[in-house]
Amino acid sequence: MTKKTNEAQNLRVAFVTGGSGGIGQAIVKKLAENGFAVAVHYSGNKFKAETIVNEIVQQGGNAISIGGDVADEKVMKKAFDKVEEKFGGIDVVINTAGIMLLSSIIELNLDDLDKMYHTNIRGTFIISQQAARRVRKGGAIINFSTSVTRTQFPTYGAYVASKAAVESMTMILARELRGKDITVNAVAPGPTATSLFLDGKDKQTIDNLSKAAPLERLGTPEDIADTVTYLATSGRWINGQVIFSNGGLA
Repeated sequence: MTKKTNEAQNLRVAFVTGGSGGIGQAIVKKLAENGFAVAVHYSGNKFKAETIVNEIVQQGGNAISIGGDVADEKVMKKAFDKVEEKFGGIDVVINTAGIMLLSSIIELNLDDLDKMYHTNIRGTFIISQQAARRVRKGGAIINFSTSVTRTQFPTYGAYVASKAAVESMTMILARELRGKDITVNAVAPGPTATSLFLDGKDKQTIDNLSKAAPLERLGTPEDIADTVTYLATSGRWINGQVIFSNGGLA
């Protein structure tokens, strides 16, 4: 067995959907710092994903970019194939890809409901399905929910409904993978300073939300990345859980 083969077998590999976004980008960089080879998925911003990849490679890491709609099973199968062909396997799949369109339930445009369900539910199901088939022993699957499933803020009804579905499928998958030595969890961020959260909110709304948690600040993408990295590395006894990374938000 050659040295190169040994190195490939020892390489830990992570596939991060939505890896060019705010939280996804922070996760990608944190995992790369921890020695992971990282596949950075993007849905539309190829330039941003490739910029992140180039930064990691220049720092001596391993990374590739992969595009595609997470809700297209044929495209995602090819994406997983590409990661396995490049790095020899997959150890961690982190699904941050999602969209959030806010409206009161009474006024919601049902096209927006369908868009969120397409990405947030169908997309998560497809990524989870592929991950369950491919993640190696000792690996982890990490989906993304939201703390609003508990805080129940107005205008989040359709978005929260999609994320409640994510939590349920995550809990069931954890139990379906009994005996595989693969953990399956969901991370539920609180208010976090990303464009997804900040866009469309006025300053007063943002200020109010930043005071809602006992720590009296918005979370940062790096806060969420720390939680994800723990689940992807040493958090092997945490399984079938929703982890609320929200500064104590009730």
